[in-house]
Amino acid sequence: MDLFTLSFLALGLAMDAAAAAASDGIAWPRSGRRLPVVTAALFGFFQGFMPLAGFLAGRRFSVFIHRVDYWVALALLSALGIDMIREAVDERRHPEHVPHPEPSLAFLLTQAVATSIDALAVGVSFALLSTSILPACLLIGAVTFLCSLAAFWLGRRAGELLRQQAQICGGVLLILIGLKIFLEHFL
Repeated sequence: MDLFTLSFLALGLAMDAAAAAASDGIAWPRSGRRLPVVTAALFGFFQGFMPLAGFLAGRRFSVFIHRVDYWVALALLSALGIDMIREAVDERRHPEHVPHPEPSLAFLLTQAVATSIDALAVGVSFALLSTSILPACLLIGAVTFLCSLAAFWLGRRAGELLRQQAQICGGVLLILIGLKIFLEHFL
């Protein structure tokens, strides 16, 4: 696969992670400087690692991976989105309730895995196409990191303006990303 094609593939794979990072920026606009970098790093790592895992799994598991990846992404992202919406509604009902100033590491890891599951299937196709896997994984990870970092900062700007409504929007966005991944496999 040539660099031009691989670059566009990396950008396409990064979009789900960038959208999730934007929703995190919306939900946690007052987080410190560390959270955007950690979020982008986790997203970049998993987006870069999953093609390697798919590549190593190769042909043997490609049918199984392709059959369940969208279900897993839908379930994980919907659960995270519903949790974000619930927390925003609870805050609205009980203003004295103070939400966590930043998401947990478990939350971020779940997002990173959920948004990178489609990259696992891409890794399987890399094995079938005899693509040079390490440069591909590094490029995918780097592009995802940069897109996610920029998206977090943009989401943060929106979150500063909208507060609780932004957290609900962020939760809805996560659910929609899960639905998008799910529907792509049927359309």
